[in-house]
This record gives sequence, structure tokens and C-alpha cells, in this order.
Amino acid sequence: MVSLKDISQRCGVSIATVSKALNDHKDVSPQTKERLLKVAKEMGYFPNSQARALKTNRTFNLGVMFSDEAGRGLTHEFFAKVLNSFKTEAELSGYDITFISKNLGSRKMSTYEHCRYRNVDGIGIICTDFSDPDVYELINGELPVVTIDHVFECRSAVVSNNETGMEQLVEYVTKLGHKKLAFIQGKRSAVMEKRMNGFFKGCRNCGVEVKPEWLLTGEYQSPQLTYELTKKMLAEKPLPTCIFMPDDYSAIGGYNAIKDAGLRIPDDISVVGYDGIAYADFLSPRLTSYRQDTAGIGAAAAKKLIAQIENPATTLTEILTIDGAVSEGESVTRIV
Repeated sequence: MVSLKDISQRCGVSIATVSKALNDHKDVSPQTKERLLKVAKEMGYFPNSQARALKTNRTFNLGVMFSDEAGRGLTHEFFAKVLNSFKTEAELSGYDITFISKNLGSRKMSTYEHCRYRNVDGIGIICTDFSDPDVYELINGELPVVTIDHVFECRSAVVSNNETGMEQLVEYVTKLGHKKLAFIQGKRSAVMEKRMNGFFKGCRNCGVEVKPEWLLTGEYQSPQLTYELTKKMLAEKPLPTCIFMPDDYSAIGGYNAIKDAGLRIPDDISVVGYDGIAYADFLSPRLTSYRQDTAGIGAAAAKKLIAQIENPATTLTEILTIDGAVSEGESVTRIV
């Protein structure tokens, strides 16, 4: 590995001068700085991350706690896109990311202990179970933390506008004449509560009566359970004119249940999803959904976390809300 000493010997200057040039100090002439940078590049010099950490008291490494109760991991498109934009923004600011878990080989440790072991500068929490004791240990710890889609009073959070998003979906379908709306909601969580509030508010604002028998509780990212619940709903009369699915992926099950019942989408019954994943565009008919701004969510979370690390005294603890938009497909018909 090429060292500062190797560069200094080749260029005939002190190690201190090489260090100042590589760190862009002003007391090295532009000509000397340019020559030393050129030689460093030719020799294949890379700064030592451990030495950099000792000097700056930072590792330039962000931890990510990611858990998905549905078990889809990084195949879960929403989370994958959020994580990708988080990673991209972190890299633009010179940071790496490390996924943090409870296990390190055969060694058991808490997520907070793993963060300390990896010496990360801060951590982003992206998961579906924010009641996990490991999450609370991080929230109550000393590391900078940003959560995604969940709010803790003492920590910054980046959230999708789930309540407004659902209101906009209700407004969209009611403008097409729908008044008989059913909703298969996801498992109880902060996200589910926001979406449910949005559904009720949207129905109230649009003069739609919510029928308890058309409110069923399923799970996010579960086409099989959504299939069974949709089938159960279709076995009773009267039928709703539009069914709100838990999310776009679960809507696959709803589509199949409707077709197995001998009904057509949207002629006999309309369907909307939530998330706006790419797969929804390949359903037939193309699914109408609320497209979440995954790029905006991930980037905002990374920026906020890095700000807390680099400027802790001047960075506010706050909730950043990221809006999405209704994505009009072909799964909702107009009722005359």
C-alpha cells in the first residue's frame, strides 16, 4: 500500500507537505499541490480509512437497520428504492453504508452493540416493527438516528404523506362516481393508522358512508391473504363498487379473487392499490395507485442523518413529510 512517506520521497518534500496537499490546505502552493496530487494518483495512493477516523473522529460510515416482517427483504420494491436513494445520497457526501443486524456470525449482540462494534457515525431505521426493543435501544442511545415512516418524539423522521395520499385516492375514485368503497387495510402500524385516517377523512369529505362490513384487516405484502379477504367480501351482497387494497403487491391477490369470482376489472368492480411500484404497471388492467416518492424519502433521510452527524448543534429534530401523487391506471371505471 502506498503511504504518504512514499509520495514524499518520490517528490522530495516533507510528509507534512504531502498531507496538507492531499487535504487541500491553503498553505501549499497550487503548483506543488497539483504535482503531489498527480503523483499520488499515479502511484495508486488511497487514504487509510482508519487513520482518517482517528483524525476526524468519524468513520464516514452510516448504519442501516432494515427489517421486513413480510420476509421479502430487498425484493420489497418500496424499501429497496428507499434504500437505494439513501445509499446514493450518502455516497455523494462521502459516506459508506453498512447493514446492521443482531447477529455477527455466531456472536449475539443487540443492534446498538453492533453499531458500536462497527463504529458507525449514525443510523437510519427502516423497518415494519418499530416496537422492537432493539429499536428503542437505538432511539434512547447516543448515536444520531433518523427513522423512516415512523415518528418518535425525540428523533428526526422522514415520512411519506400516507394520510393525504389516501385522501387523494378516495377523492379520485369518488369523482368517478364511486360511493360504495371497501378497504382491506394492512396490519396495525403507524402507516396503517395514517392510511386509515386518510380513508375515513376522504370518505367524510366526499359524502361517502363507510360500512363496517367493507372494512377488513389483512397484511401488507400478502397477496394470499388479500385473495382470501377479497373472496370473502365478494361472497356477500351488496358488493362495493371499488376495493382499496393494502398495497400494490397485495393487489395481485385481489385481482385473482375478482377474476375467480367471474367478475371483470374495472367493468364489474374497480380496484386501487398503494405504493406505485413498477410491477403495478404490468397488471392487467394497469393498477391505479398512489405512487410514493421513494427517491425523495431515501435522499431526505440520508441528508438529515448526515446533517446531524456533521452539524449536531445547529440541526433541528424534525419530521419531514414527503408527498407522492395518484398514479392513474385503468383499474377504476367511471360510474354514470
